[in-house]
Amino acid sequence: MKLRIVFFLSLLSTSLIAQLKPDNLTYAPFVWKSEAPADCPYPASKEITGITLLGVKSGFHFGDTWYPTWANDGNLYSPWTDGCTWRLDGSNDCSSSYGEQATTGQGIIEGDDPTNLKVYSLGMKVASASPYHGRYPCGSLIYNGVWYYGTYCLDPSGSAQYGDKVINWPWMGPFVGFRTSKNYGRNWTETPHTPEKPLFGETGINGYPVKIGSPHFVDFGKNLQYSPDGKAYMVAHGADTTDPKYRFWNDSWITGDQIYLTRVVPSPENMNDASKYEYYGGRDSKGAPVWTADFKKIKPLLEWNNNMGCVTMTYNAPLKKYLMCVTDGGNTCAKMNTYILESDQMTGPWKLVTYLKDFGQQAYFVNIPSKFISADGRTVWLWYSGNFAPDWNGVKIAENPPGSHYGLVMQKISLNK
Repeated sequence: MKLRIVFFLSLLSTSLIAQLKPDNLTYAPFVWKSEAPADCPYPASKEITGITLLGVKSGFHFGDTWYPTWANDGNLYSPWTDGCTWRLDGSNDCSSSYGEQATTGQGIIEGDDPTNLKVYSLGMKVASASPYHGRYPCGSLIYNGVWYYGTYCLDPSGSAQYGDKVINWPWMGPFVGFRTSKNYGRNWTETPHTPEKPLFGETGINGYPVKIGSPHFVDFGKNLQYSPDGKAYMVAHGADTTDPKYRFWNDSWITGDQIYLTRVVPSPENMNDASKYEYYGGRDSKGAPVWTADFKKIKPLLEWNNNMGCVTMTYNAPLKKYLMCVTDGGNTCAKMNTYILESDQMTGPWKLVTYLKDFGQQAYFVNIPSKFISADGRTVWLWYSGNFAPDWNGVKIAENPPGSHYGLVMQKISLNK
């Protein structure tokens, strides 16, 4: 019996080590040709003129929704969901963000080299999606030892038929609020908000569009190091029914018409209190950004009808540039387009670095972790998940760039001069 136990533990240890090691790949570097649509409202950048994929890919084959936050202990921490991720004890956490027993996971990313990281689960939390059908992770931040973990809702029931297409989670629901942890995700205090009574008071019932449904924190480096004022900022994609040109709005988990911006002084008392937030409210008569505490006065930071979607932003300190990654998810189960914008200020003006047509070919949740920006700012790592629906609606999805699999994909790129 003892020999069997030792043999089993040996097999488990070998399997676990294999699972915790990244899947690395090399290929010939190439410049991705930018193919922006004719109606793109953003002029080409003259300071960052495109990207080169450097032919170095790393990644892990498990759940998606990886949005890392850089903590004071030097590690990255991230939400994850919709898949299975190993724990250090050899067990396997499997998450499903559906229904009253919806689960979302939290993980740790150890290491300083993306080709040699150790990534594993720290556990999962159950939180009901009702009256919606899905509840997923979004904005995640660790600041001064407190982890703020946000979730949002989706509807209806995973997919819906629109004409001859099946759309995956077609209706964006509201951002619920933040659960908090003071020991790096080992224990949690649940948010006081619910899907029925969310933080910002929005509703996505019956497809009514929201503005801050799936926000993501602007990545200012370790512990908000480069925040201009000590505040935490979030970007989110959404839609607006008050403008006649958006009568037929576009607002799903991966598609949208507009980008919104909000900010707050981060603390356990403030993060779940809507009265502590300020919202970007456009510009005044002199062109200066306006901030308002009245959610009804929120204005889009950026607009591009039917060409926006999931958004993240990172401050590139060496270049003193903000980089924004936006994904237009098509009909949500199609090839997806990702584009990168740059600006000297969070509030713009924004310029186009590159438009990555069919990137992935189905890359989503794209972000640039500040931890892996080179000293000169010109080399970064592009993180995303890929190809969750490789043959849905009759669309064949191939890997482009190489290694664009489901789970966590990391591509080393250069920002071209």
